Amino acid sequence: MELIDTHTHLYVEAFDLDRAEMMERATAAGVTHFFVPAIDSTYTERMYALEKSYPEVVHLMAGVHPCHVKQDVEEELNKVAAQLKQRSFCAIGEIGIDLYWDQTYLKQQQEAFSKQIEWAKQYHLPIVIHCREAFDEVFEILETHRSETLFGIFHCFTGNLNQAKRAIDLNFKLGIGGVVTFKNGKIDQFLHELPLEAIVLETDAPYLAPNPYRGKRNESSYIPLILNKVAECYGQSEFEIATITTQNARTLFNF
Repeated sequence: MELIDTHTHLYVEAFDLDRAEMMERATAAGVTHFFVPAIDSTYTERMYALEKSYPEVVHLMAGVHPCHVKQDVEEELNKVAAQLKQRSFCAIGEIGIDLYWDQTYLKQQQEAFSKQIEWAKQYHLPIVIHCREAFDEVFEILETHRSETLFGIFHCFTGNLNQAKRAIDLNFKLGIGGVVTFKNGKIDQFLHELPLEAIVLETDAPYLAPNPYRGKRNESSYIPLILNKVAECYGQSEFEIATITTQNARTLFNF
């Protein structure tokens, strides 16, 4: 049974003491590929080092995380633009809007999101969206860029059923992670109403660990816990869910 973690920050400091062991656990759990989102330029060298260590299974994205969009965002965006010219990436991400922590730089977040969408179209890449307390703002920008060439993933989807359907209508898949196992996560209540072809699995490691590890460090080896809950929601076998979501990821990332 092949599993793919479509969103995992393997390069961050939380894994510095046991990264190799963590990767071994994930492989033993059936995870064959890891899709790794960018945060900002301070992590670029770490991402490249990770890729060098695991070139066959680690796939890097390029972009500026909305929580790292500040006054100097143009400098950060210029670095992303330079990277895109120098080498290939699997996606532009994670990008989007986050109004949970700070609304000071909303305008800059909107402009950065829009510019990075244009790059995704230019390079024929999917985008991976970070959206927190900002569905209206994210949808507004996506609508202005709506086209057959715009596609990707709503990472860590935590919206309601109507928002899920709207995301799918915009040509996006939903990244389902640890939140689906939370008692107050809510998405488990309507997930079965969505087409399985619109679902991919993710951890967002080291964040948002699924139950029974909620509140602790997350890692890619926990994907089977998410798979188990998704299978329960759909009333299908874990093998069926793994097969479909893995193919969804392969199609989306074109590998």
